[in-house]
Amino acid sequence: MWVLGEDSGLEVEGLGGAPGLRSARFAGLEHVDRLLPAVEGIEGEGRRARYVCELVALSPSGEEFRGTGILEGRIGDEPRGAGGFGFDPIFVPEGEEQTVAELGDEWKAGNSHRARAARALLASIAAKAA
Repeated sequence: MWVLGEDSGLEVEGLGGAPGLRSARFAGLEHVDRLLPAVEGIEGEGRRARYVCELVALSPSGEEFRGTGILEGRIGDEPRGAGGFGFDPIFVPEGEEQTVAELGDEWKAGNSHRARAARALLASIAAKAA
């Protein structure tokens, strides 16, 4: 049978790339309440951030396929929006003015780091099949 693994995290420029893969342990259930104080006083490029997702699939024969998805953006000053979860109320994607929580589930389904990783993984599997 196929096996699929996933890990994701948020990397913030002004925090040296933290919390990264430790995002869940860093934030617990208080993503916004933990991150906003950590970036207090950080301005400009230091607020640049990116969501990163890595998907790995193993085929029944043991072949490994990977898909990486990245969503670039910045950390806002205050939470906005009711959609999404985690850091979404303070993450403003590049080219947008609204947070992921404001943009909603339909936007997220097509543009999130996980959606991008899934497309990359499917392309990797399709390339092998071709």
